[in-house]
Amino acid sequence: MSRNKRFTKMMVLALSISLVLSLGLIHPAQASEWSQDTFENGDTQWTSTGGSWSVVQDQGNAVYYQSGKSEGRSSAGDVEWSDYAVAADVKVVDFNGSTRTYVAGRYTDANNYYAASLYNSGGGKLEIRKKVNGSTTTLATKLDYKLAVDTWYNVKLEMSGPSINMYVNGVLELSATDTDMTKGSAGLVTLKSIVMYDNVTISNIGDPVTETPTDPTPETPPTDPSTEVPPTDPSTETPPTDSTPEPEVPDQTPEMAAYNVTGFAAANTTGGGIIEDTDSRYMRVYNASDLAVALKKGSKIKVVEIMNDLDLGWNEIPASAKTAPFSAHNNALTHPVLMKTGVSRVSIDNFDGLTIFSSNGATIKHAAFTFKRSNNIIIRNLAFDELWEWDEATKGNYDKNDWDYITVENSSNVWIDHATFHKAYDGLVDVKKGSRGVTISWSSFVGDDQGPNSWVTQQVNALEANMSAHPMYAYLRSSAVGMSKEQIIAIASSQKKGHLIGATEFASDNADLEVTLHHNYYKDIQDRMPRVRGGNVHVYNIVMDNADTWEIKKKITSSMSKAISAKGYHFGITSNGAISTEDGAVLLEKSVIIGVQDPLRNNQVSASKSNYTGKIKAIDTIYVWNGASYRGGSEDAKSPLAPGPAAEKSFAWNGFASLPYNYEVVDPADLQTKLNASGGAGAGQLVWAPVQWLTTSYN
Repeated sequence: MSRNKRFTKMMVLALSISLVLSLGLIHPAQASEWSQDTFENGDTQWTSTGGSWSVVQDQGNAVYYQSGKSEGRSSAGDVEWSDYAVAADVKVVDFNGSTRTYVAGRYTDANNYYAASLYNSGGGKLEIRKKVNGSTTTLATKLDYKLAVDTWYNVKLEMSGPSINMYVNGVLELSATDTDMTKGSAGLVTLKSIVMYDNVTISNIGDPVTETPTDPTPETPPTDPSTEVPPTDPSTETPPTDSTPEPEVPDQTPEMAAYNVTGFAAANTTGGGIIEDTDSRYMRVYNASDLAVALKKGSKIKVVEIMNDLDLGWNEIPASAKTAPFSAHNNALTHPVLMKTGVSRVSIDNFDGLTIFSSNGATIKHAAFTFKRSNNIIIRNLAFDELWEWDEATKGNYDKNDWDYITVENSSNVWIDHATFHKAYDGLVDVKKGSRGVTISWSSFVGDDQGPNSWVTQQVNALEANMSAHPMYAYLRSSAVGMSKEQIIAIASSQKKGHLIGATEFASDNADLEVTLHHNYYKDIQDRMPRVRGGNVHVYNIVMDNADTWEIKKKITSSMSKAISAKGYHFGITSNGAISTEDGAVLLEKSVIIGVQDPLRNNQVSASKSNYTGKIKAIDTIYVWNGASYRGGSEDAKSPLAPGPAAEKSFAWNGFASLPYNYEVVDPADLQTKLNASGGAGAGQLVWAPVQWLTTSYN
């Protein structure tokens, strides 16, 4: 019997059951004798109390669809049911990060039920869970059960007295015992995942529930998921049309496992997959015109290999590239190079499954990239440069150009790895509009090197040659302030902002933000490592090295600062580390912080306004300040890592009790050496074949 509604005996689930119960034909503790809902007649018998539920068509079949990204809950049947089995065909359309999808039983309300759970964290897990008075506990777990989107699984939850069993595709996978709940109806629950349900069946224990789906399409899972991997998303893993096998991954060493995708992006982030360079979905990019073709919305390109450095300013790309996804960005006003080249905005919109990488650590200049409404995106081994200029327009407040190298918005499952980001006008990598499942790893974020032809030096030389056109610069050089050209270069060389996680104050989707930062090196970055508005951010094994910047700050005298402020100008050095605001949760662990005045902050508006205060905690972190070294946590007695300026909030994750992924850390005492060594943080540190850059797990 297939999933395509070829059933000879069908009854609408709760409607028929209620009728039978009202006639007294079945004892209330029993469920219907094989009742089934195929949703062909609508979903009026289901009561939803969360999410966005509707009946839609999927490949000619009616299915019950939960399309909202908040928690979805729908139930049917009788709260007096006791011993029974509930089963459903389940297809996750979008996990939206590390999320769970349930078939529930003994459901009384949103805070009380048992559930058979599909959990995509850590490569995939099965679970039996219970929720009692709003508190959730995992009763049994099976690890390494591969789960994929757009794949049907038949999930069955069986309850008989204290005995609870979970079946997947007809195979008993988990068992548990629990006595907290003895009765309740059937439920379908999504924890922020987008899911389709079909063929929901209720049966007494021992009755046939449903047959394992037999639709012979590629999405049907194997009958023994413990030994075979279900087919993955065809948008990322379908073999080339010429049936050429996937390229063989070269031999790997155990040390390479350190470069696996992990963190919030670990689940279901495969990018464009491992495909041959002869595949029509694989494109080598040599210039802006190539890139415009590859990243045009609907291009069907899955892998973009950047073959050489790219200069992408709006005035330096050809007419053939001046089309979507390219557009002109804000005009440069002061830097002599950018005034000639212009700046481009590159908008990658609605891609699902895309890898952009370089084998040789190529550099992209004069462009800002925005990823919108996209999923499963990987960016690896690329450098980004030349996107900063002196700010006369807003008197040094940097509020005009809005040039960030990368912005992620309304997107999920994004991995940025082994990248280098040089000084920029605004932020380096920002994440906003509820983006989930983002990991930035093994990357370097650096200021200007102050060399004789460095980007900042070129800018200051131009200002020096034409002071009358730049009043702010002229004032700094005047006797009223007394700064030398070299001192201005030194102060301007560090980067003002790192990561802004959540762009808008108290935006409703800030709570959805999920970002992991690990094995990153921040050199001469003044602020925002990261700065968080709501959501959850996990930071581990990073280095904030601002020792040189702090030494430069010491040379800005108080009289200089007063003179600059008196004219309404902004020119100095901020010294903040990780910042959590607006009830965001930031955990920093096993890291190194050097030369940062305020390593942990929890409020950026007013210590008296508690709604602006966030939760932030440091664990086993080395802090070096003014010659003194400390190793410990923020909650230790008299810890210099204690957050401020507001009263400290007790740390807790938002929406879950513990991190939904596994990860490995190194001793922070060894971290600087490791990240600065060959194979450490940044682009061009690894000499790999293209197929290795397409790989996401080296275990």
